[in-house]
Amino acid sequence: MSNPFANLGGNLQGIPYDMIPVTPNDSANNVGTDAATGDDNVAIGLYVETGGDVVITTRDGNDRTIAVPDYFYLIVGLSRVKSTGTTATGIFALVV
Repeated sequence: MSNPFANLGGNLQGIPYDMIPVTPNDSANNVGTDAATGDDNVAIGLYVETGGDVVITTRDGNDRTIAVPDYFYLIVGLSRVKSTGTTATGIFALVV
């Protein structure tokens, strides 16, 4: 998987080039595929339309559960939104 964070420090800059709809999945990275390379994206965050719990795998491979409200931007590097435990809906990955 191509990781756009690999050579960056703690600060990310710029604007996402797309918001990709996410279908939660426990076993596969699901924040989109880079059309240019065919590699899995690592998103810089999520936009969630209907709040609830979101279970993610961070860019470093750690699983986290975050409770979010409706119409919320969750800013964190991630590669996967898991289905088990995720109750939020209308999830979009912000990709750079």
